Amino acid sequence: MKIGFIGLGNMGAPMAANLAGAGHEVVGFDMADVSVEGVSMAASAAECASGAEVVITMLPNGDILRSVAADIIPAMTRGAALVDCSTVDVDSARAVAADAEAAGLLAVDAPVSGGVGGASAGTLTFMAGGSAPAFAKAAPLFDIMGQKAVHCGEAGAGQAAKICNNMILGVTMIATCEAFALADKLGLDRQKMFDVVSTSSGYSWSMNAYCPAPGVGPQSPADNGYKPGFAADLMLKDLRLSQQAAESADADTPMGQLAQTLYAQFVENEDGKGRDFSAMLPRFEKRGRAE
Repeated sequence: MKIGFIGLGNMGAPMAANLAGAGHEVVGFDMADVSVEGVSMAASAAECASGAEVVITMLPNGDILRSVAADIIPAMTRGAALVDCSTVDVDSARAVAADAEAAGLLAVDAPVSGGVGGASAGTLTFMAGGSAPAFAKAAPLFDIMGQKAVHCGEAGAGQAAKICNNMILGVTMIATCEAFALADKLGLDRQKMFDVVSTSSGYSWSMNAYCPAPGVGPQSPADNGYKPGFAADLMLKDLRLSQQAAESADADTPMGQLAQTLYAQFVENEDGKGRDFSAMLPRFEKRGRAE
């Protein structure tokens, strides 16, 4: 299959390399001067998309996605698929899908979970929105780049699933970090707390699989000086997307809103920028009740 891949950053580059390694003809484009093993580079996004059976995008935000889509949709062949793996706002995902479908293209919004490690290892999870034929066209490529792909519904459903999942993740990580900080002040050993909570009603992915306390539970970024992992900056982005969607849908999400506020304070006014999102724990350790 001839594949165009636009956006060859920390996530896109290993994804494109995995497709090339599986024998596909991959043409790439990025605004930066990059090279990816097995991928030939185009001079523009439109050139990258021209003649491709599938064009995959991995871009920073919805505005850039809309701009790139406006460039590449006219260059794409009718019947080809535009597969956006970025994490963007639901409205942008739906607008791009509508423009693609109006041009006779298949469209899939398919944000990912699994981070840079998952992109490199080909173990990402894809949450996909779009028509059944569009998902079927992209599915063999998802199998190469990831370990699981879930067809969540029509256009925008993939983005909706991603931001709802990450809103839960942001809220539960904050609660987990708060609980460890409280346990410290109550004189409760962290390992003992983990042993209880991880097998009781307080268990969660944040506690059991990604414990924010160093030396407790499975290996996590907490054991590596809170080097991401999943950066707090990216969690803040996803929480903002969740609240943008909540505003648009008139949904009451007070915990999601508070999580956004706390991560914004952590990233923009404290020392959270560039640290793992679980570094909320040392933040709470240093704070008292009145702060």
